[in-house]
Amino acid sequence: MSAFVRVADAGSFTAAAEQLHLTVAQTSRLVSDLEKRLRTRLLQRTTRKLALTSAGRAYLERSRNILGLIAEAEGDALESGLQPSGQLRVSSMMSFGTRYVIPRIQEYCLRYPQVTVEYSVSQLVPALSAEGIDVSIYPSQRLQDSALITRRLGTTFGVMCASPNYVMEAGLPSHPAELRSHPCLRLSNPSVTPQWELLHSRSTERTQIDASGPLIGDIPDVLVQGALGGLGITLLPVYTVIDYLRSGKLIHVLPEWRSSEIGVYLLIPSGQFVDAKTRTWMQFMNNHLPDALARDCDLTGVHTSLKRPLSRRNKATG
Repeated sequence: MSAFVRVADAGSFTAAAEQLHLTVAQTSRLVSDLEKRLRTRLLQRTTRKLALTSAGRAYLERSRNILGLIAEAEGDALESGLQPSGQLRVSSMMSFGTRYVIPRIQEYCLRYPQVTVEYSVSQLVPALSAEGIDVSIYPSQRLQDSALITRRLGTTFGVMCASPNYVMEAGLPSHPAELRSHPCLRLSNPSVTPQWELLHSRSTERTQIDASGPLIGDIPDVLVQGALGGLGITLLPVYTVIDYLRSGKLIHVLPEWRSSEIGVYLLIPSGQFVDAKTRTWMQFMNNHLPDALARDCDLTGVHTSLKRPLSRRNKATG
């Protein structure tokens, strides 16, 4: 199309070829291929001059408009690569986003006032291109292979906990094998394994438990409430329960055991061009998230037992 417009404006293949930095033969072939695809003649060629056909005149006007719009779009795209602007679509899992992503959106918006952030929640790895999402921040033990581009921002892990009332009634297990005799509240979503894969923090010992109990949920929040209500023991990402553990509203169960590592990934659609708003958001989260994850993984001072010599259960059996 561009070659045709150049030929029509220049009035010759030779002049157009010089402007396009092509040979005359290459330029002529481009126009001929265009005519073949359109199945109509755009130019009347004679030994003296070129003339537009009626179809050629109509096509030339449309072509100029189209090429003008393309040039304008490319200019806007170039500018967006320098100055963050436009709509930035961000997604994350509910609990993770509530703790780490949402508190940072306000700061980002103040820093980049020409960007409008559209935030959404998904418990699944989103189909970024299909859903029009620019960036997703997703924690997962096993991230499935995909066409997404990933950047690892940090790690976290899961811990077991229960309410003081539950511990007072049922006692504390001394080894993961004893969890089979306790009601367990289980998280069920693609970011974690169905079984509880537990690692000893001071040795290479590891075990796998088929946890079962009265409550299964696809978001940690429902299991936190179940644990607070005394339903049983739950295994959840530490960031979802750390505040309750520090306040004593939940007791850290089997403190020397934790889940296998949970990676925290920044996901973007595969592609070669990352615009300014996406690039600045990625850098913004990379600057803040690793330290926040590390702070929440610090279990120093959390409650690991009741301030009682024996639970009721132990008193009864003792």
